[in-house]
Amino acid sequence: MSIAANLMGLLLLTIARLVTGAQGHWKGSVPQALQRIYFANHQSHLDWVLIWAALPSELRSRTRPIAAKDYWTGSRFKHWLTREVFNAVYVNRQRTDDQDPLEPLIEALEHGDSLVIFPEGTRGHQALPAPFKSGLYHLAEKFPDAQLIPAWIDNVQRVMPKGEVVPVPVLCTVTFGAPLKLEPGEDKRAFLERAREAV
Repeated sequence: MSIAANLMGLLLLTIARLVTGAQGHWKGSVPQALQRIYFANHQSHLDWVLIWAALPSELRSRTRPIAAKDYWTGSRFKHWLTREVFNAVYVNRQRTDDQDPLEPLIEALEHGDSLVIFPEGTRGHQALPAPFKSGLYHLAEKFPDAQLIPAWIDNVQRVMPKGEVVPVPVLCTVTFGAPLKLEPGEDKRAFLERAREAV
C-alpha cells in the first residue's frame, strides 16, 4: 500500500469511528487470522467501511470487499479508493454467457484472502435482508475450509440513507455471529435460507 493510500485508510478509519462508533461485537466467533467469508446485510455504501473499521487491524489487510465494477470504477477517485485503500475484488453486475461472475472471488480465495460479501446483491430498505443470491452457496461448496461468518450491520441506513451524500452521526454496530458450514447433502435453497436467518 502506498503512503497516500495508507493515510487515506487511516483518515477513513478515523471518520468512520467518529461518525458511527464502528463497534464490533463477536458472538459465537472471535477475531482470528483465518480465511473467512464474512456475509452481511446490505443497506448503504458505508456497509463495507463499517465492517472494515470494526475488524481488528491485523485482519483488515487480508480481508477484501466485493465491489460492483461499473459503479466503483466510474470515477478516478472511487477506482483509486477501492483498489489502493481497500484492495477490492471487482465483480460485473451484468453477466455474459461466457463469464462466471464468481471468478474474481474464487481467485481471491485461492490466493488466501478473506472476503466480505453482501448476498442480497443490492442494497435494501427493509428491516430484514432480502433473499440471498446463490453465490454464497457456490463459494461454501468450493471452499469448505473457509469459515462463513454472518454479520449484522445495525443503524448504518440512518447514517447515510440511499441518495444522501453527507453522513449523519449515529452509533452503529457490527455483530459477527457463529461460523456456518454447508452441511453434507444440504441443498442450495435450504442453505441460503439458513444463512439469511443467521444474519
